[in-house]
Amino acid sequence: MFTEPVFIAGAGPTGLTLAIDLARRGIAVRIVDRADTPFAGSRGDGLQPRTLEVFDDLGVIDAVLGAGELPKPLRAYVNGQLVREGALFPIVDPTPDVPYPNPVMLGQSRTEGILRERLAELGVKVEFGVGLVGFTQDDDGVTATLTTGETVRAAWLVGADGGRSTVRKPLRVPFPGVTDESIRMLLGDVAADGLDREHVHWFGSEPDPRKGIVLSPLPGTDQFQFGAPRGGEPSLDGLQALVDRFTAGVRLHDLTWSTVWRPNVRLAERFRVGRVFLAGDAAHVHPPTGGQGLNTGVQDAYNLGWKLADGSSELLDTYETERRAVAEAVLGLSTRIMKKYADGDADAHERPIEARQLGLSYRTEPAGVLAAGDRAPDAPLVTAEGTAIRLFDLFRGPRATTLAFGPNGGVVVGSVAFVDVEGHAFAAYGATPGTVVEIRPDGYVAAIRAAS
Repeated sequence: MFTEPVFIAGAGPTGLTLAIDLARRGIAVRIVDRADTPFAGSRGDGLQPRTLEVFDDLGVIDAVLGAGELPKPLRAYVNGQLVREGALFPIVDPTPDVPYPNPVMLGQSRTEGILRERLAELGVKVEFGVGLVGFTQDDDGVTATLTTGETVRAAWLVGADGGRSTVRKPLRVPFPGVTDESIRMLLGDVAADGLDREHVHWFGSEPDPRKGIVLSPLPGTDQFQFGAPRGGEPSLDGLQALVDRFTAGVRLHDLTWSTVWRPNVRLAERFRVGRVFLAGDAAHVHPPTGGQGLNTGVQDAYNLGWKLADGSSELLDTYETERRAVAEAVLGLSTRIMKKYADGDADAHERPIEARQLGLSYRTEPAGVLAAGDRAPDAPLVTAEGTAIRLFDLFRGPRATTLAFGPNGGVVVGSVAFVDVEGHAFAAYGATPGTVVEIRPDGYVAAIRAAS
C-alpha cells in the first residue's frame, strides 16, 4: 500500500488534462485506465477555442495546432447533384483578446496521444489495463482497490471514467437524464477513395440532414469520420451500403473504428462527495451535436486541478458550484442542436457562436462589463526592452497572476513592468490607471479592484 495525493480513474482527455495540471504543480498523481490500450478513434474531434487556450497554458498548443486543421467547408449533394458549398460557420481572424477564435479538428485519439506525451514529459505514465474495483473514504483520504489486486491510499479520488463510471455508481449519485431510443447514429473512421480531403461531404436524397450521410476528413490520416444520423450496420459493408444509396464512385476501406450512438443526455446531481470528485462524462453526458462533451470535460479538469493543489475544502466546494452550472448550460446547447437534426432543420450542420465556449463564465453579477468569474482576455504588451509578449504568455503556468494598470499605458504583471502600447489590455479589462485585476490559475478573473 502506498499514498498518492491524487488518484485518477480514466485516461481520456479529462483525466489526462487533470494529471498534466497536477504534475506541473509538483503534485504526485497516479492515473489508470481500465482499457488495455489507448482509445483508437476520432469520436470527439472538435476542439473549441476555450479548450485551445487551456492547451496553450498546459504546453501542448503547438503540437495540437500542428496536428489539427481548421474545419473544412461543406459540400452537400442531393441525388448526386451539388446543391450547396460553403463554410459551416465563418473562419475568423485572431484578435488581441482572442488568439484562437476558431475550432480545430483533430481526432480524439490523436489529442489523447499529445496529452499523454506531455504527461510523460512531466514524469507520469498512464497505467492501462488497471481498473477500479471499489473504494471507501474517511476524513483523511480514500482507499481504493484495483483490478490488479492492489490497494491504493490517496488523499483525493477523481472519477474521469466515462458515462458508466465505476466511481460515480458506488457514490449513489443520481444521474438523471434521457436516452432517446428513437435516434441511432452510426459513426466510424474509414478510408474513402473518390473524395477530396478539402471538404466535408454530405450526401442525401433530399435536403434533410436526417436522411443522408456525412464524411469529414480526419487530419493527419487518410481517413474520414463517417456519420449516418439514422444509423446502420457498424461494419464496412454496412457503411458502404449507405454510401451506395446516396452516391456512386466512393469506395470505402480500412474501417478502424465504428459505433452506433444514441442520444444520451445526463447530468449528475453531485460533482463532489467528500474526497471524491466526478469530471467529464462521469459527471455529464452530451450528444455529439455541437462538439461540446470533450471540451467541457477538459475544462472540468482545468477548474479542478488548481483547487486540488490548494486543498482547501471551501475552495474545492466551488468546483461543483461552478462546473455543474456550466455543464447544465452546455447540455442545453447540445440538446438544442440535436433537436435541429431531429426536426430536419436546414441549418442543423451550423454551429452557434456559443459552441466556442469563450463566453462561459462563473460570474454572479448580471451580464455587462468584465467581472469576477469571466474569462480573462489576452492582449499584446511590450517589455521594457521592446520585445512583444502576450498576456497569455505571462499567465502561463500553475499560478495566479496580478495585473496592476498604471499611468501612460504601464501594466505591472507580478513584479515586472510592461507597456500596453496599443491600449488593448486597458480596453479588454475596462481598466484605468490604478485598476488591479487578480487572475485565477485557470485563466478566469478572480477580482477587479477599481482605481481609488
